[in-house]
Amino acid sequence: MTRRRYSPVPFAQVKLTSPFWRERLETVLTRTIPSQHAKLAEVGALESLKLPQPPPPLRIPRNSHGLSTQIFWDSDVGKWIEAASYALAHRRDADIEAKIDAIVDDLARAQSPDGYLNSWYNGREPEKRWTNLRDNHELYNAGHLLEGAIAYFRATGRRKMLDVMERYVDHIGTMFGRGPGQKRGYPGHQEIELALVKLYRLTGDRRRLDLAAYFIDERGHQPHYYTEEALARGDDPASYWAGTYEYNQSHIPVREQTRMVGHAVRAMYMASAMADLALELGDENLKRACEALWRDVTTAQMYVTAGLGPKDTNEGFTEPYDLPNETAYAETCASVALIFWAHRMLHLDLDGRYAEVMELALFNGALTGLARDGVHYFYANPLESRGGRRRWAWHVCPCCTMNVSRLVASVAGYALSVSEDGVALHLYGGFETTVTLAGVKVAVRETSAYPWSCEVRIDIDPEAPATFDLKLRIPEWAKGAIAAVNGEKVALAPVNGYATIRRRWRKGDAVTLDLKMPAERIYAHPNVRMDVGRTALRRGPLIYCVEEADNPGGPVQTLALPRSAPLDAGWRTDLFGGVMTLKASAKRLVPGKGAGALYSTEPPAAEDAALVALPYHLWANRGPGSMQVWVAELDG
Repeated sequence: MTRRRYSPVPFAQVKLTSPFWRERLETVLTRTIPSQHAKLAEVGALESLKLPQPPPPLRIPRNSHGLSTQIFWDSDVGKWIEAASYALAHRRDADIEAKIDAIVDDLARAQSPDGYLNSWYNGREPEKRWTNLRDNHELYNAGHLLEGAIAYFRATGRRKMLDVMERYVDHIGTMFGRGPGQKRGYPGHQEIELALVKLYRLTGDRRRLDLAAYFIDERGHQPHYYTEEALARGDDPASYWAGTYEYNQSHIPVREQTRMVGHAVRAMYMASAMADLALELGDENLKRACEALWRDVTTAQMYVTAGLGPKDTNEGFTEPYDLPNETAYAETCASVALIFWAHRMLHLDLDGRYAEVMELALFNGALTGLARDGVHYFYANPLESRGGRRRWAWHVCPCCTMNVSRLVASVAGYALSVSEDGVALHLYGGFETTVTLAGVKVAVRETSAYPWSCEVRIDIDPEAPATFDLKLRIPEWAKGAIAAVNGEKVALAPVNGYATIRRRWRKGDAVTLDLKMPAERIYAHPNVRMDVGRTALRRGPLIYCVEEADNPGGPVQTLALPRSAPLDAGWRTDLFGGVMTLKASAKRLVPGKGAGALYSTEPPAAEDAALVALPYHLWANRGPGSMQVWVAELDG
């Protein structure tokens, strides 16, 4: 495999300039991150790092499987530190830094002499360390703490937490592997693999990359580690509460997997690590495994919003085309992790199909997880509701809260990539940076009101004239896109979703791009039985939904959209500070002659109605009411 030419421009080197992302970022900086710290303190997660003795009663009781989500608290702390560190890269905040430093001090005091660090085991069950990788998230917790340490070091240069975590990684490296006396184990919840690759890229220490590769390659081999581990602690492997090792993708070795199964977040983290390793090791077989899994997810198992996982009992996948709307689980974390995977796949090949899904998940499946106020969330993201769904202020397993905040705080890192002689724009929406191309420093400034507007301007300001590529992603929906350089139209011939403009650039050069953003209908594959006879609405990267707040007169499920009805986009200044809505002439189905009867030989009457749709990520920010993405469609 040819090593990548393009690498992401780190988010800290990219400034957000558009109102859309500046508003979301400012909300995360001023409301989300402070409130999350307060919640972590309120529930006891921060106190647990101090290892109080005797251990206080559990805040979260054990469930029917004998597990308490309290055992995952370290991961929530790690993700908060990561999100807060990303925020610090935008704007330093002494109070936030002091809060992080206090946590780091507690972690340093809690660390065992041998480097082990886990507040649950250090404080409650030290004798049970490393006895249940399948269920108890020790390596997952370590991964999130390590990602937090790396982010904090990159943001501030302070390395105390990084030193603590490197000692822990040293310990983990002695415990797991194929050497004499080592355990042949791997994470029950994948995540540490991503962190280890990040640590390798930061330090250049090859041991970290090798450990990540071991965890991926060992997964699913026989004799099965989780079976042997259960027997060693006196449990019956046949009584595993999840019922199958497909749940954590350890049913077969990862290179043999062609269908995405089990818990969606674990699956996405695993696939992200596989893509990382395929890149770093030049591993074609691992790359092919990633591509097979990608095809399975995107052609048969992904919601139109880029949500993943229809089932709540396994928080994940079931079977091809099983995409129910009202009961969709579609965990926020899964869409966030899909963005991670898509971004990594994009840098294997610079193929626009990966950027398409990355953008779809960003604006829809992930962004819906955070309320406009910045302090309420969705864990699951259904595509239909009868009015009973409410955003919550916290959760017994608050993984999605910090996942969406760390995504928003680092969103600029998904926008651009560079090579020695080229810059590629994957996302639009107000980004600016300075990069080195062809040995020359070049300021790149993209200005737009994206995703509301299709008009994009890219200013290119090299310190000296230089020849390089400007690669512009042309989204699949942007039929007939038009570009001009300094006002002179240029032909666009996209290859793998990117149009390349190569020229000798000079200071003051400007490219304008009209992406043509029509409002349009989307139809599901006929095998998606839940969506037969229905249509979804899209404009640009945004999937729209119909919410009762904009469509009074009854549940939105009684609305039907004639196939011939035009879709009109209109700007509303009275909603959420400005939003593009879609309007169409529709019908509302009401009882016919048999009014009041549950069943009737008479078809429903169809009354004229005006249908109003707004972006899916904005739903449930007003009062309770029904909602749906897939609307019944009528002939005519």
